[in-house]
Amino acid sequence: MGIVGASGYVGAELLRLCAGHPGFEVAAATAGESAGEKIASLYPSLAGAYGDTAFVPLDPDALDGLDIVFLAMSHGRSQGLVPVLDGRVGAIVDLAADFRLKDPALYARYYGQDHTAKDLLGAFAYGLPELFREEILAARDRGTPLVAAPGCYPTAAALALAPLVRARVVSAAGVVVDAASGVSGAGRAPAAHLHFAAADENVTAYGLCDHRHTPEIEQATGASVLFTPHLVPMTRGIFATCYARPSPPAAGGPAPQDALAVLVDAYADEPFVSVTPDVPSTKATWGSNSASVTARYDTRTGWVLVLSAIDNLGKGAAGQAVQCANLLMGIPEATGLSVTGVYP
Repeated sequence: MGIVGASGYVGAELLRLCAGHPGFEVAAATAGESAGEKIASLYPSLAGAYGDTAFVPLDPDALDGLDIVFLAMSHGRSQGLVPVLDGRVGAIVDLAADFRLKDPALYARYYGQDHTAKDLLGAFAYGLPELFREEILAARDRGTPLVAAPGCYPTAAALALAPLVRARVVSAAGVVVDAASGVSGAGRAPAAHLHFAAADENVTAYGLCDHRHTPEIEQATGASVLFTPHLVPMTRGIFATCYARPSPPAAGGPAPQDALAVLVDAYADEPFVSVTPDVPSTKATWGSNSASVTARYDTRTGWVLVLSAIDNLGKGAAGQAVQCANLLMGIPEATGLSVTGVYP
């Protein structure tokens, strides 16, 4: 298997997970500026698994015939590479946003550029197995299965809200999602707002009213969403606080008081989603592919409150990509992935 963009934080997490996966062997780990540098030099935590192995420049010909290729590049680059690799590799799991949205017009609006591979948008399955497993499995019928792994914010929001919207517990109109992310979610590239002096002991919101994950959250949840992300001074983690109004009785769904029970039923057979009456914690998900979800109904205000926590590099990125790859390869879905976090 190959990892394109292996020198970033998501790429490094993929390298870590693949090192512990009994069925995966990394044949190519490509990088841009870090090409030629030893993996262990950039990430000493990976020294025991990769020794003197170095990052290599991206060469599509060197990926020919690989069973799985993970694309862990910044947005916009996969649109040019996927058409080149299509038909030459066993399967592609893209971790960027290039093929997540079904409507190409949304790329111009939220990403500031037209999509250059519109004909492939419909070929990509949305890689959130707990909610779109059948779509992922159906992708195996294609010559080169294609999966677009969700973003970290959409994963946290969709796991919390989608079962309640689908069951008509909550209305699909006017949903509010407030979510906080650790600084690793912004990637490894240096930026002024990510410097220790700027991020430490500081909480700030960004992307007000037009964050690029908004249409993805709406697509994954089936709801109209006001989404506000926040940067908080921690390394890993996403914590989403979601507010929704109950569906009217005429909708025929369960009562809002049953929101937690609906989530329990929805995820009863899902090893990576823990539904609990306790408040979730990002720290509890560190290093795992797990999500923790809970719900409440506030009788005083009439709002349904849903909370979820994930590791943004795990279930929010690399772990979920490996989970999808397992499905594509026809091996047990949880292979090589942890359901337990690292604590303290």
